[in-house]
Amino acid sequence: MTKLSIDDLTHLTVQALRHAGASKAMALAAANALVVAESQGLATHGVSRAALYAQHVREGRVDGKAKPKVIKRKGATCLVDARGGLAYEASAVAVTEAIARAKRYGVAFSGITNSHHFGAAGYHLAPIAEAGLIGLAFTNSPSAINAWGGRRAFYGTNPIAATFPRRGEAPLIIDLSLTEVVRGKIMLYAKENKPIPVGWALDREGRPTTDAQAALTGSLAAIGGLKGTMLALLVELLCCALTGAAFSFENDSYFEAGNKPRIGHALLAVDPAALAGSDSYFSRIEVLIGRMLDEEGVRLPGARRHDAFKQAREHGIEVPQTLLDELRTLGAGQHRVRSSA
Repeated sequence: MTKLSIDDLTHLTVQALRHAGASKAMALAAANALVVAESQGLATHGVSRAALYAQHVREGRVDGKAKPKVIKRKGATCLVDARGGLAYEASAVAVTEAIARAKRYGVAFSGITNSHHFGAAGYHLAPIAEAGLIGLAFTNSPSAINAWGGRRAFYGTNPIAATFPRRGEAPLIIDLSLTEVVRGKIMLYAKENKPIPVGWALDREGRPTTDAQAALTGSLAAIGGLKGTMLALLVELLCCALTGAAFSFENDSYFEAGNKPRIGHALLAVDPAALAGSDSYFSRIEVLIGRMLDEEGVRLPGARRHDAFKQAREHGIEVPQTLLDELRTLGAGQHRVRSSA
């Protein structure tokens, strides 16, 4: 393990993406998101993703020169076209639009179409919380979860995230994938050639597997069985039916040769002032949190991320040497073709 500052790790990640063909703005936006995830202890959504992003840019599955554009506005809603680029610039545009509309109308919905991997969904909501608004984020992804009663992957992992601001304290952050384990964790097992626990995934034929490589091209178990699959369907409809993006089953796996992803995202912002009022909201949320923390051992959602980021900002981030070597190799304009992990 090697300890790097946030700035140094961001620079290495930017260089890896730039040498693959990403624009400066696209590389910086993606690198910032990946490094924040890494610094928050979310290694599955951290800089280990940079090599896959770089591969997709090189192969043309991502347009490295794409510039997102707002293609439709109406009242409290807007639609952003990522135009085949990485997700982070388009998401930033959608968040800015959502904040402005929520402050005007009380609520706002921003859709994003023709996008790519969303990263840690809670990351995109930070500016919404900083603006004193409640935020929700949804995204689909290539097929990962069986439809209820089916054997093949159909819905994506389809993460859901929410943030609730507080006065003088870090916001609550609720961020979850709809699978028993995130695909990124299986990616890490695959890279290390380690077996995964039974109950995490199925292979292509719908059989339970402990082979991480087989799981990446098979399907993942939904949280809560039927309830998880229903939530996955809800996300498909919000992120794709409303935005014109491709459904999960229409997007090829990120981990094999395939089509250009056309992922959809949805962002919702709500101004507490438009309902019972900001003073009431901020007072009531503290009543709830205070009662939660009366019980020993209760931990607030997002608290661990906040503490980890603070430590990383002050003391740096521990990076595995293999990952550091990979970033340096990519940043030098060299690469290995990655087939499935």
